[in-house]
Amino acid sequence: MIRRTETKTRWLVVLCACVAWTCACGTRRTPVKPVVNFIAVVKPVIPPATEVALEEPPDLPVEVQSAPPQIGPSRSQPPKPHVAAPVAQASGGVDKHAEPTIAPEVTTEEAREAQWETQRNLDMAEKNLLIAQGKQLNAAQEDLVSKVRGFADNAREAMRSGDWVRAKNFSSKAQVLSKQLAASF
Repeated sequence: MIRRTETKTRWLVVLCACVAWTCACGTRRTPVKPVVNFIAVVKPVIPPATEVALEEPPDLPVEVQSAPPQIGPSRSQPPKPHVAAPVAQASGGVDKHAEPTIAPEVTTEEAREAQWETQRNLDMAEKNLLIAQGKQLNAAQEDLVSKVRGFADNAREAMRSGDWVRAKNFSSKAQVLSKQLAASF
């Protein structure tokens, strides 16, 4: 029986040693104290004072005024209003545009083609707007209607000024958006 007890004790000791080793109790080291930066206190060396004789400051005459000078303007009268200077008119009575227009040079055939396509696009846009007239529109459809009308108005304005390329571009935008509006019903 003693043999079994000794064997159990040995196994128990081995088991405890394994547990202690796996928990790192046996391998754990004491933490090293970190090196702290330190400042050495050194007394500064001050050279002995040399005595220099200073001269007396000169006497300057001081003028005493009875009242302090006025810093800001006096407010006995109200300030005058600022009026913008009138802009000089151009000589010859010629009205100048605010910004110059740059239009590409087009041949008469290209202008006729653009004129025909502009009119066709505006007709299609108006036709598609008539489909939406009288119907209940959601916010997106109302936005499309306002954009189509805006592009159509811009195209008509370009037509009046004779810029057919710009009129064609605006009318094609109006036609594409009106087609999208008609497809949403």
